[in-house]
Amino acid sequence: MKLKNILYGVMMGTAVLTGTTSCVSDLDQYPKTETTSKDVYTSLANYEAVLGKIYASMVTSGQGKGGDNKDMESVLNAGNGFDYMRMFINLQECGTDEFASTWLTGEQTTGLSYLSWDANDAWVSDMYYRIYYNIALCNEFLRNANSANFSGADAEKMKVYKAEARFMRALFYYHALDFFRNIPMVTENDPVGSYIPPRYTAQQTFDYIESELKDCVGDMLPASTCPYGQASQGAAYTLLAKLYLNSETYTGVAKYAECKEACEKVMNMGYSLESDYSKLFNADNHKRTNEIIFALPVSAEHTVSWGASTYLVCGQLSMSNANQNVADFGATNGWSSFRLRPEFVDKFTQTDIDGNGDKRCKFFTNGQSKDITSMTDENAGYLSEKWSNVKDDGTTASNSSNDGVETDFPLFRLADVYLMYAECVVRTGGDWDNWAGGTDATDPTVIASRKQGAIYWINQLRERAGNTDVWANNFDNNDAMLQFILDERARELYHEGYRRTDLVRFGEFTTNKYVWQWKGGSHDGQAVDSKYNIYPIPNTELTANPNLHNEGY
Repeated sequence: MKLKNILYGVMMGTAVLTGTTSCVSDLDQYPKTETTSKDVYTSLANYEAVLGKIYASMVTSGQGKGGDNKDMESVLNAGNGFDYMRMFINLQECGTDEFASTWLTGEQTTGLSYLSWDANDAWVSDMYYRIYYNIALCNEFLRNANSANFSGADAEKMKVYKAEARFMRALFYYHALDFFRNIPMVTENDPVGSYIPPRYTAQQTFDYIESELKDCVGDMLPASTCPYGQASQGAAYTLLAKLYLNSETYTGVAKYAECKEACEKVMNMGYSLESDYSKLFNADNHKRTNEIIFALPVSAEHTVSWGASTYLVCGQLSMSNANQNVADFGATNGWSSFRLRPEFVDKFTQTDIDGNGDKRCKFFTNGQSKDITSMTDENAGYLSEKWSNVKDDGTTASNSSNDGVETDFPLFRLADVYLMYAECVVRTGGDWDNWAGGTDATDPTVIASRKQGAIYWINQLRERAGNTDVWANNFDNNDAMLQFILDERARELYHEGYRRTDLVRFGEFTTNKYVWQWKGGSHDGQAVDSKYNIYPIPNTELTANPNLHNEGY
């Protein structure tokens, strides 16, 4: 199966959703066609089309161009809601030091930006229902696949497809766990219709995701043979590592040793860092399978998206600052959707900002103030220029105004695995550098020993960025080393949807341990209630499901 053949064909997945997932009545309206499961699940090709829909549901919100013919109704934007990844990016970035949203009223991002949302917030509500819509796609696929009768090569393919669907469902449940903690649980084994799902604790959901990933990974394709855009065994172990990394946050039980072990599995699969950081985020990034473990394909011809990478390419660019040439980034126009808060900028040096240091520092400053004097002033705050719709040869990939961008979204990267591994070494009391067996840094014995430490892997990323190496004697204690790793994650992974989860794990998202401009709604920033570490389940769902409730909201 070639994923692009599936994504770019007729997506049949929405035909199979009658009465699934939530007890909210709106969710019973999903099918906008009279095609039924009986009609869809008749051939392997149709199963492939539905699986393609599951993947595509992360970057487009409907069956038509740019999400036309919506899969589900939306609270946002008069029913014209955004795709999964645009919502995911906003929930992960808007309230952090990496994002200063411009259109607070127009795009209803005030609550996200100021860490002041409630259980009626439109972005929170739409994210919740989009997650469970996607879970419903997976459940219905598996409900039918488990009773399908294929033989020979087709049966072997179905085994892989079922494993991929289980992985995707685990991914969606992981996002639900991370955002909402105590959530409703529905699987393919539950009845369809008026079923009211039970409330799972964070521990129960954690255990479920862990079990699913461990059980399905053996049937997934290895990284070396998995077609681009499909989830491989590398993707499964990366997700398992993310689950373990945040276990203490979710359940109170640390699983850093298990995270380190999962990272090692990925690191032994043959991946390698891309030598040019910027090429990971351009329109030819589908060629970077050496580092990109799992990507979400976006196509100006077949899967036009106004969210995902289109949002990041166009949203980072100015609508009105004539000093910036948006065409240099393959964009027809900028959207001025977000800027950078100064505390994030300060994680780089002035030399970096001037373009003579860290190559990951891709900021535009001409005509932009560093100080966010006003959240709604598009010229207040430096602009990011990390994402691009330009190909390797310098040509523009697509007309972004009409067709979105051609840049895929790299959901999982090897760089993140290196940083997770390094963090776990420190958190489990391991040797930061583990320099043993000799003094020659090029000696294979020395290198093998150093790979057991944290600093070796951090320096792989710093060297790629043209940065100086760090050494163990640069840090006074574990806390200083961990803070450096958190800052390095910001420098490496900004605007990729990691920041909120990282800040929560380090106890810095809501507290006064780290304050940034406009945190909590004031220019100088302030701590907020700890309840904002978790998003609330929407009030509409609480009304429909008596098993659910929110703490603190």
